[in-house]
Amino acid sequence: MNKRERVLAALNGEPVDHVPAAFWFHFAGDEAKGETNVQAHLKYFREADLDFIKIMDDGYTWYPAPAEVATEGRWDLVKSLPADHPYITEQVERAKRIVDELHGEAFAFYNVFSPFIVLRFVYDAAGKDFDALSEDLKEHPIEVMEALDAIAVTQALLSRLVIEEAGVDGIYYSVQGAEPDRFTLEEHRRLVRPSDLYVLEHANRYSETNIAHLCGWAGNRNDLEKWRDYPAKVVNWAASVEGLSLVDGRAYFGNRTVLGGFQTHWDGTVRQGIIYDGTEEEIKDYTRKLILDFGKRGLILGGDCTVDASIDWQHIRWVREASAEL
Repeated sequence: MNKRERVLAALNGEPVDHVPAAFWFHFAGDEAKGETNVQAHLKYFREADLDFIKIMDDGYTWYPAPAEVATEGRWDLVKSLPADHPYITEQVERAKRIVDELHGEAFAFYNVFSPFIVLRFVYDAAGKDFDALSEDLKEHPIEVMEALDAIAVTQALLSRLVIEEAGVDGIYYSVQGAEPDRFTLEEHRRLVRPSDLYVLEHANRYSETNIAHLCGWAGNRNDLEKWRDYPAKVVNWAASVEGLSLVDGRAYFGNRTVLGGFQTHWDGTVRQGIIYDGTEEEIKDYTRKLILDFGKRGLILGGDCTVDASIDWQHIRWVREASAEL
């Protein structure tokens, strides 16, 4: 099997010659921009010998909304963006450059943040934290949900265009904020879920191979029930954070293909996980055990989340080498 055939089979729960694997990280500095970013993605994909490429949205975590949205409660200033806005056109153009350079060699997925995360970034830029956004959403549900709706329209449009015009195979849809003490299940379903489903269901119109990333970014456990039925072909969660193994998660998420298995904790200071510090023998043994415990169908090896960009790429190659032995 070539890389594209292998990943397609894994996505559909069909037999594979060996379990595919890929990891990703955020590019910074000059590598976060323009053609340099394109070449950085391609260099990493080829030298780490990944089975697929996840295209990062680095440089576009901003959303064009003023600080007054967060500081003065001017949620009405959050507007959906047209297709010709640089926030969209520049992301589509960069993704297309990467896809074109792949020449059909492998699947490509594009990182799309949920409206709730995007609005969190707007709050961050204004010096307000995630808790402030969560409280505003509970206290002013209609107004803040309208802001989330505006962002959802934009993220849905972005999803369609990176699939239709850039040629990516699907989106990697990242959600956050399902900790038990942030929202009750009822609150989450009423306040956050509608904007999530708008983007995901829109993306599903244009691709059948989208990934739901249930992010354990803060190291705090989430109430996975809030995301359990989010419609995506593949589910990726922080197994090391949530205490839900790949085997148990497969059943929990309805026997969908699962992505993950490796702890990739990195908070800017501390990093944890065998993928960082393990020897060749340790990493290969861990990889083989994951596969033997789970089986070879419906599995893609990867991380809980992004890895530290300074990781030794040889460690990632060891994962793929071990998989190829089974």
